[in-house]
Amino acid sequence: MSGHDSKYFTTTKKGEIHELKEELNSQYKDKKKDAVKKVIAAMTVGKDVSMLFTDVVNCMQTENLELKKLVYLYLINYAKSQPDLAILAVNTFVKDSQDPNPLIRALAVRTMGCIRVDKITEYLCDPLQRCLKDEDPYVRKTAAICVAKLYDINAELVEDRGFLETLKDLISDSNPMVVANAIAALAEIQESSSNLIFEITNHTLFKLLTALNECTEWGQVFILDALSKYKAKDARDAENIVERVTPRLQHANCAVVLSAVKVILQQMELITSTDVVRNLCKKMAPPLVTLISAEPEIQYVVLRNINLIVQRRPSILAHEIKVFFCKYNDPIYVKMEKLEIMIKLASDRNIDQVLLLEFKEYATEVDVDFVRKAVRAIGRCAIKLERAAERCISVLLELIKLKVNYVVQEAIIVIKDIFRRYPNMYESIIATLCENLDTLDEPEAKASMIWIIGEYAERIDNADELLESFLESFPEETAQVQLQLLTAAVKLFLKKPTEGPQQMIQVVLNNATQETDNPDLRDRAYIYWRLLSTDPEAAKDVVLAEKPTINDDSNMLDPSLLDELLANIATLASVYHKPPDAFVSRVRPSTTRNEEDEEYENGQDAGPGDSSAPIPETTTTAAPTASTPSSTASARPSSQPGPLPPVAPVADLLGDLIGLDNALVPVSQPATPAPSGPPLPVLLPASAGQGLQISGMLVRRDGQIFYSLQFDNNTQTPLENFMIQFNKNTFGLAAAGPLQVPMLQPGGVANTLLPMVLFQNVAPGPPSALLQVAVKNNQQPVWYFNDKIQLQALFVEDGRMERTTFLETWKGLPDSHEVSKELPNAVINNVDQTIEKLASTNLFFIARRLLKDTNQEVLYLSGKVPPSIPFLVELTAVIGFPNVKCAVKTPSLEMAPLFFEAIEAILK
Repeated sequence: MSGHDSKYFTTTKKGEIHELKEELNSQYKDKKKDAVKKVIAAMTVGKDVSMLFTDVVNCMQTENLELKKLVYLYLINYAKSQPDLAILAVNTFVKDSQDPNPLIRALAVRTMGCIRVDKITEYLCDPLQRCLKDEDPYVRKTAAICVAKLYDINAELVEDRGFLETLKDLISDSNPMVVANAIAALAEIQESSSNLIFEITNHTLFKLLTALNECTEWGQVFILDALSKYKAKDARDAENIVERVTPRLQHANCAVVLSAVKVILQQMELITSTDVVRNLCKKMAPPLVTLISAEPEIQYVVLRNINLIVQRRPSILAHEIKVFFCKYNDPIYVKMEKLEIMIKLASDRNIDQVLLLEFKEYATEVDVDFVRKAVRAIGRCAIKLERAAERCISVLLELIKLKVNYVVQEAIIVIKDIFRRYPNMYESIIATLCENLDTLDEPEAKASMIWIIGEYAERIDNADELLESFLESFPEETAQVQLQLLTAAVKLFLKKPTEGPQQMIQVVLNNATQETDNPDLRDRAYIYWRLLSTDPEAAKDVVLAEKPTINDDSNMLDPSLLDELLANIATLASVYHKPPDAFVSRVRPSTTRNEEDEEYENGQDAGPGDSSAPIPETTTTAAPTASTPSSTASARPSSQPGPLPPVAPVADLLGDLIGLDNALVPVSQPATPAPSGPPLPVLLPASAGQGLQISGMLVRRDGQIFYSLQFDNNTQTPLENFMIQFNKNTFGLAAAGPLQVPMLQPGGVANTLLPMVLFQNVAPGPPSALLQVAVKNNQQPVWYFNDKIQLQALFVEDGRMERTTFLETWKGLPDSHEVSKELPNAVINNVDQTIEKLASTNLFFIARRLLKDTNQEVLYLSGKVPPSIPFLVELTAVIGFPNVKCAVKTPSLEMAPLFFEAIEAILK
């Protein structure tokens, strides 16, 4: 539809079906075309216009291409629910596939491939056979894609009718786009088949390399992906392929560049000439550097791929380390990836003059997570580069002297690793570390410091006093700290068997064996006790044995996994750093692709996250019926739950209609019982949903975001095969798994918790709490409704700050980043209860004070939202009176309105 057709979406008329029916049967072409546009508009916004199926199909007999496209779009939507009536359109499809206009021929065969109805499939074969050999390349390339869609519906039919052989013949086509689409279709078919469908030979290799220079960018991606799977015969063959692929490195599309890099890296394994390999490394560096200057999302994808590349061939970017320096406005996820790559590229040549100064600068930033990562990076460089270890330790000591709590603790953690890597070399700094003993409050930092004290007890005069300071809180410590305390006390006793350590070891062993429920701690304590009481010399051999030297962990991936990921560069596998099988099921449900696209879009098959997420169990409640005695309503225990029956997949009509990016998730499992609590707000009332009522809101459970939903079926028919989709939103919220709602009987209610993931589909522009949702089932049209993102569901668990950290962060943020607002609906009746209530939403109490002149309580709190955005809160209120004054200070100032809404909702 053109931009002038928006008027069709603004109608507020009711009972217009009869009028549309008359207009569809009008003898005037313009009136008929307007009526079809109105039908499509109604269908797009979720109205059920399936009763007009016959009238719309009658409009297919037209020469007007625009009208024909609209009718075909309607058919794709409703053919699944009206399969018998869809047969009426077959004759027109067959006729259109022989139309003189190639656009109409292509449109007909594309639409037939998208109508996923078995009864129509058999009628598709003859037109498809003709179109695969059509004289027009546009028709041939469309038909090539249609073969892949037909294979998804009926694989045996495709093989029996010889479509695969015809598809392979198209690789020799004179038109490069036909070649590219044939390769795309064969690759799609190969993914869903256990047999070898397609393999590149010397003859097809030449054809692909020829077509590579002439087809569109996505065609080039398909061809390059196919070439990456080709095994060259020898070094000369590999060099020829690389020579033809190298010009693609200069392409403007980052997908083409990364696919070209993938092919070159694969072929370089066979090239024996060091000069050729060196020149190729030099050629790959500039395009990768160029991609790093793109927008943040592309930067992140490129950096994740570079992370893999430099593990195999660090020489490619060894001289370009400065391009990975973090900019002040880089998002945190980009900064973290850049740090990882800089560690991998660190060498004796660049560590002193370049990297250490950069890391030291990062360690004074505002973002706590980034600072921790920077400090840890200095330690990892020290472990990796022996010559630079002393300089790295000097920088760490300078950072410790800043007395910033989290910097000190992170430095102690990495220094412990440095001591392990270089024993008996840098122990002179232990005294400096011991000065900061009182500031340690994180388990890992405490455990590291205790390990240092125990390991070097003979060099620390007051080692027993230092350990005793930790023993006072032994029962409250985490298991990690308790285990280290136990071992350190034993080491101290073995090295200094004096009266003080003897008493200490007795106390520790008693606590570890009698006052704890941790089996690991208890078992270790019993082993130590037995060793010390029977053979102290054997205890020395065990506890004080020489420890293996730790190594650099910056190349963490297993070589076989790295090989697999390098073969999947420019795919989701290279971003997740997981093999495809870990998050993509090879047996995929049938879904209809966006039919307005002329070629496959890149990356349609990948899901938003790991497919191994736990699936909750289900309970549903339904009204008793005559055929369902009340005695059967009670649940009966079963010794072994039977396998769930397979659920028919549903076409991705929603994505086709409104252009949302995340794929629809079909139902495959039952629903989860709703938690007890206040009723969920109604999002789609029954009056607007033709009897279906949907209630829901975002909630947080055990560190995971869920969409708590309730479905009420007030219709007279069962509803099943529910699917859900989310439009682009500020936080990129999307479904992390299938929407689990079983068949919903009339009068029934089903509750479910849908796991959610973040930053899958981020909307540009200023932050907004709007969440646009679309839900459909097999018996009803698509329902659209708006929800409001409850920001408190996004508050993360690690938002707690120490008082000193809170003060430093508050002072470190400029005054321009502080915003205040009156919250008229908020009230604080009891301070302690309010603090507890806020803490339950991950908004953590820091301090409070009383303004005596105004009798107002002031509370200071801290929190954090993804991606690691801290926010500091000051609440001022008169106890028992509404209208709380809220001040928020945060690096992300545009998020302040959302913080105010969330805090007011909590304090209502």
